[in-house]
Amino acid sequence: MRKDLFDLQGKVALITGGSRGLGRQMALAFAEHGAHVAIASRKLEQCQITAREIEAKGVQAFAQACHVAKWNEIESLVEAVYARFGRVDILVNNAGLSPLYPALDEISEELFDKVIGINLKGPFRLSALVAKRMMAGDGGSIINISSTAAVTPSPMSEPYCSAKAGLNALTRSMAYAYGPKVRVNCIMPGPFLTDISKAWDMEAFTAGAKERIPLQRGGQPHEIVGAALYLAGAASSYTTGAIIPVDGGSQGNPRVL
Repeated sequence: MRKDLFDLQGKVALITGGSRGLGRQMALAFAEHGAHVAIASRKLEQCQITAREIEAKGVQAFAQACHVAKWNEIESLVEAVYARFGRVDILVNNAGLSPLYPALDEISEELFDKVIGINLKGPFRLSALVAKRMMAGDGGSIINISSTAAVTPSPMSEPYCSAKAGLNALTRSMAYAYGPKVRVNCIMPGPFLTDISKAWDMEAFTAGAKERIPLQRGGQPHEIVGAALYLAGAASSYTTGAIIPVDGGSQGNPRVL
């Protein structure tokens, strides 16, 4: 049995939405296991704060603002990261958006396009650009962050759950397109208590969780780390095209929220 299954020494990870929430937890975990980490989000200042936390762990960090729905910004991000590190071994498509709206017929075209752009269009383009370079080099691992809403959609999340369902499908398709050198997998989180949960009715959520989630609670941000480390390194060397739920056992039960 190899003892270095979760060793990321010398690897380079690029994480979108890496400045807070699940993305920040994955960035810090990868750094703790030896990886250099590039993080991107729309707000550069927050990326720089997280980058300093990463560097405190003895590895290198890089921060860049990027709106992942805009392909020209994605292309600039890829060029900048490769100029800084010369490679990307791990790509995590974590940036996401699930806005509230009063009614389906009141969703504007602009809002619909923004949700699809950030949750699906961006990951497609970024994966294609990075995977091409991975294929020409030593290979790598791409990790998409989906949602249990992709398989059990709930009311008032239609654009979001549609985009995440597309991301699940994209994972499977790209696993074929870029195998065997590049592994493409997906983590499908259930309800996590990140910034987004501040808008929830927590009393109703807690009651629903006790009834409908086997672990009877929402996830803490650090609890995404185990699955991410597994998919990032040698531990998952025979895993590709997988959609892994990390949801407390809820399986996307739409009545939890």
